[in-house]
Amino acid sequence: MMRSHSIRILFCFLVLGSVTLQGQVSFDAKVSKKRLGLNERLRVDFEMNENGDNFAPPAFTDFQVVSGPQQAVSRSWVNGVQSFSKTYTYFLTPKKKGKLKLGQAEVTIKGEVFKTSPIEIEVTEAVKKPNDPNNVDNIIDGNIHLVAEISKTNPYLNEGITVIYKLYFRNPISVSDVAELESPSYGDFWSHLIKIGRAEINMRGSYKGEPYNEVIWRKAVLYPQKTGKLTLEPLTLNLSLSVPSNRKDLFGRRILTQTQKIITTGKNVIRVKELPESNKPDDFSGAVGQFDFNVILDKDALKASESFQAKIKVNGKGNLKLFKLPSISVPNTLEVYEPEHNEKVNITLSGMQGSIEDNYTIVPQYQGKYPIPPVQFSYFDPKSATYKTLTSQDLIVDVFDGPTAGASRNEVNFSERKQIIETTDNTFRFIKLDTKLSPIHEEAFWMSSRFWILLITPLLLLLTGYLIKLFVLEKTEDVTTRKQRRAQQLAKKYLSSARKVFNDQALFYEALERALHNYLKAKLKIETTELSKSKIERLLVEKNVNKETALDYVAVIENCEMARYAPGSSVNIKEDFEKASKLIATIDRQL
Repeated sequence: MMRSHSIRILFCFLVLGSVTLQGQVSFDAKVSKKRLGLNERLRVDFEMNENGDNFAPPAFTDFQVVSGPQQAVSRSWVNGVQSFSKTYTYFLTPKKKGKLKLGQAEVTIKGEVFKTSPIEIEVTEAVKKPNDPNNVDNIIDGNIHLVAEISKTNPYLNEGITVIYKLYFRNPISVSDVAELESPSYGDFWSHLIKIGRAEINMRGSYKGEPYNEVIWRKAVLYPQKTGKLTLEPLTLNLSLSVPSNRKDLFGRRILTQTQKIITTGKNVIRVKELPESNKPDDFSGAVGQFDFNVILDKDALKASESFQAKIKVNGKGNLKLFKLPSISVPNTLEVYEPEHNEKVNITLSGMQGSIEDNYTIVPQYQGKYPIPPVQFSYFDPKSATYKTLTSQDLIVDVFDGPTAGASRNEVNFSERKQIIETTDNTFRFIKLDTKLSPIHEEAFWMSSRFWILLITPLLLLLTGYLIKLFVLEKTEDVTTRKQRRAQQLAKKYLSSARKVFNDQALFYEALERALHNYLKAKLKIETTELSKSKIERLLVEKNVNKETALDYVAVIENCEMARYAPGSSVNIKEDFEKASKLIATIDRQL
């Protein structure tokens, strides 16, 4: 009896111990080996069981980083219990022999800082047979790289920079497919993506002085809108690779194996400098670049009843879309209308280039010679780090043939003269005094031609309008409107399809997710399946949808994904269906 009681107590301790261990946060460093040759490679994994921020690797003073960090995240649900793992991987080569120390890495998890334990690595003489060159991980890590090439990492505020994302790989690796898992968002920048069309392989690329195949994946032009330390989010790609294995076919050739590899650029930091306050002109409006400035009149002589155009034009290279042009000042006797703004800006890897202009229509009221005062335009030149001010030339408009200032417009400038008209006896003889009248025969209205015309004309008009609507208007209906209507009907169809499969979790959430994406496709005319959830949220907010509603909409999409890929997770099908229906109705009203 005592033995049974002790077994129960021991069992309770084991259960409590497992629960306690399960709830603990762990952050560990693991190495592929603790003893290696000088010419061998060391793999280091920093692994955590909770998602952390502000990861900081050790200094790697005695090692050279061959590749990394490579980030991998995994989630799994077993019997309703979730497990999480996030790993940062580095591949290192030692710089010298002896007992080397791998320092501490640290990360912030739930507001608390965690550090790994230092690891001692023994490095011996170079070995004849280093790390297995046929190992798939070794082959991949040394022969494929994803980088973000930034033209300038310390620009001024509103100074343009370019970011080119490049994928480098070389034999024996070949890339069969690429999918973008994480797209960088440029929240603190004015951004423009340059279309590059289909990605092409440059067989003569170079990475760190060595020949590589090069693929340009994305090009972006950025203008920082804030100062200080700005972070560029990483670009993450999922690669399908073909790598030679240890096996050979009948002809002695290596058999290729297919493998997946997630590779990322990591975060990049841009340090944006403030524009200098010293010597800043009072009329400076934020123009940064190299510009020319001019004020142009389309005519300098005209009548008072005519109008002329005054054009304020800036052309050159810089943030042309991000500042205002100075306004024109003219005498009060010239009537000035609101300007018409025109832009001819081309955005390339060099930034914005072209011209912007404001066209003023001006109407003189009186004759005279009117001076157009000079207009000043100031900008900051980042190359010379100085402010520059350009001034237009003096202009004069000559207005002639009109009223003079101070004279009433009702005054007449010519004298009236009386003219004596002589009459003769024959002046009014053309008027006939005798008339010849004939009787009028009044025609009855009933069943007359006027009766039938007034009766049939409205019927013909109605019939004509119906035929025009049937055969002309409906056939010329906008194609986009038809597509939008079909997409809305398709979203309703998927909602009804989801209702029919309440008992099948996977089918239900697949149908519900399709309905949510097709609804946005119909309303916003975009392909949402190509966007991340953060971009979907931003698009909804830009369309004046309440931010809380947009977040709820994205949350339902996330629930669909979690339920589809984690069947063991706890979900409420009926609640998710009702929430999706209410969100669609709410967004419809707000849009």
